[in-house]
Amino acid sequence: MSGTKVFIDKQHRAVYSALASTAAAVRAAAAEAGLGRIVMELVNLRVSQLNGCAYCLDLHTRQALEEGETPQRLAVLPAWRDTAVFDDTERAALGLAEALTHLPDGEQRGEIFEKYQALLSPEQFSVLSWAIVTMNAFNRVSIISGHPVKPR
Repeated sequence: MSGTKVFIDKQHRAVYSALASTAAAVRAAAAEAGLGRIVMELVNLRVSQLNGCAYCLDLHTRQALEEGETPQRLAVLPAWRDTAVFDDTERAALGLAEALTHLPDGEQRGEIFEKYQALLSPEQFSVLSWAIVTMNAFNRVSIISGHPVKPR
């Protein structure tokens, strides 16, 4: 096997296109559930931080800033529990992002889901879950493929 990278998104474009279509459906469902772009970008960023995906961190930081997110909130995102700059919906979304990325054991998972289901509507809980699953998939595609982060 050679040291050449295999960009799996390019190798199987139809599969990647299906993943991109899923992301578009998630964005539409999020809007319908009353979840704005900023909360969704915060979720994308937190999942990408947990997974260590440089490409997605670069992309979603830029997108969050374009949507009006502040540098201060982006800077403290890894410590979101220790600051008052995130609202209750954002906090629930970030907690769910961590829970679904780490997937704790069954008993803990049930407690965590119960906590966030009490804070989010069923539609919000569902669409956030789909967003987190989808972002985890994109992170893995980028990490496996070795997508580069180019200086701007």
